[in-house]
This record gives sequence, structure tokens and C-alpha cells, in this order.
Amino acid sequence: MTNKVGLIGWPVEHSVSPAMHNAAFKELGLDWRYDPLPVLPSEVKRRMDGLIEAGYCGFNVTVPHKQDVLRLPYIRETEDAVTQIGAANTLTQLRDGGLRASNTDWRGFTDDLAANRINLRGMDCIILGTGGASMAVMYALQQGGANSMIRVSRNKGDYDAVIGYDDLETILYLAPSQGPEKTLIINCTPIGMWPNVEASPWPEGVPFPAGVTLYDLIYNPPITLLMRQAETAGARAVGGLGMLVRQGALSFEQWTGIAPPLDVMENAARQKLGVVE
Repeated sequence: MTNKVGLIGWPVEHSVSPAMHNAAFKELGLDWRYDPLPVLPSEVKRRMDGLIEAGYCGFNVTVPHKQDVLRLPYIRETEDAVTQIGAANTLTQLRDGGLRASNTDWRGFTDDLAANRINLRGMDCIILGTGGASMAVMYALQQGGANSMIRVSRNKGDYDAVIGYDDLETILYLAPSQGPEKTLIINCTPIGMWPNVEASPWPEGVPFPAGVTLYDLIYNPPITLLMRQAETAGARAVGGLGMLVRQGALSFEQWTGIAPPLDVMENAARQKLGVVE
């Protein structure tokens, strides 16, 4: 019988994860299937009951459900990283029928930084956004030995170490710094994601700093307006496709016990995005 896993979120139709995982299942000859599973925010409990009853044994979780799934009654185990981050992106069925909640986002991020020869240790990091993605990134930066972290938000609220976008230029150009080569800027906002590809979170009138490294978590489009702004200014820019593939591969291994071929997953994702090289 085919083992079924899938992606719950709202919406999910745009996701490349089904193509990515199904290509890896096919390559390895596994009788598994990965489905897009749209779930309204008001129907998480009811839909999950039905999906588990229908035989689904694992899930990826995307917005807006990464916090809500932690309140499901069949969560039996929770990884330490999930507790620290406050969100899960992977659910795996246990032998007793319950689910284990884990977060592969932070590892996918750090693994892709390593693949791009970006060493976090000692880095001064500026994080654009204070949403759920930023929490996973902050955890990764802490684990990787970053020197400092400042988050930038249009709504500073009661967060610690958060500045407004109007203070960004001061932080970049007037505050003491180790130099641009030790500065990493991470975009954790959805601004610039398809279909709003002509948007950028970078404030008008603030020059992008030369010599820094930008990591944009967005993978669709593969090259965002923010990345183009960074490269034009003489900064290095890395997109989020590698993180998507690596976090997906970690989920795949949790479900199946087998490490998938990263190249097959990445090629399938690129084909789905229409950016085959």
C-alpha cells in the first residue's frame, strides 16, 4: 500500500514541495506519495483528523499552521528545537499512532549556509521580519555562534532587539561594526514573493551596503528584487531554494529513514519553477 505524506497550509497550490519529494520517491523506487493538502485556518483539527484516518503518516506544515499544529491532541513528542522556536514544520507518525513535531527549517537554513560557504560564527546578523520564519532563523544563528542579531520590523511591538526600518541606516552605517564581510542580512519577510515579484522589503532611500552577504528565504522567484538590489550594490546574494531543498530532505529522511538525493530534489524544484539551467 502506498505511504502517503503531504503539505498542509493555506494556500499550498503554489508549492514546489510535491514535485520535489515525489521526484525523490521515484528516484529511490519508494512506494510513497506526497500531496498538497490545503487546510483552512479554521479547520486544522477537523482536517487533520480526516487525513490521519485516511492513512497519511507524515506532514510538512507551512503558513499559517506552524504554531497551531502544536496544539493538536495527537502530538506525542516535541523536539527541543520546536520548543525553542515555537513552531513545527514536520510531523511524523509514531508507532502508537501519535505524531512527533519537529522543525527542519533551521537545519535547512544552516546546511545551505554551509553549502554556500557562509560561516555564521562571529557574524553580525540583521534579520528583516519578526514572523515565524525569523524565529527559526534566530535559533539557527544562535546555534551557529553568531556574534549579534538585530531584527527589523514595521511593527516593533514588545520584541527584544528589534528596530524600525527608519533606524536601519543608522545601524548599518553609524554603529560600530566588524566590517561588511562579517555582516549577514537575512530576509524573513514574504515581501517580493510570487506573485508580488516587484516588491522589496528594503526601504527606499537607504543604500544597500556593499560587501555584505544577503540571504533571502524566498525561493519563488529564485532571484528576487531584493537580491538584485544587493548585487547591484556589490553585495553577495543567495536565494532560499537551497534551504527549501535541504529542509525538505531532512523531513523526507524522518519519514522514510532514507536520505534522499539532493540533486534530484533541487532539479525537480527548478523544473517546477521554470528555471532549469
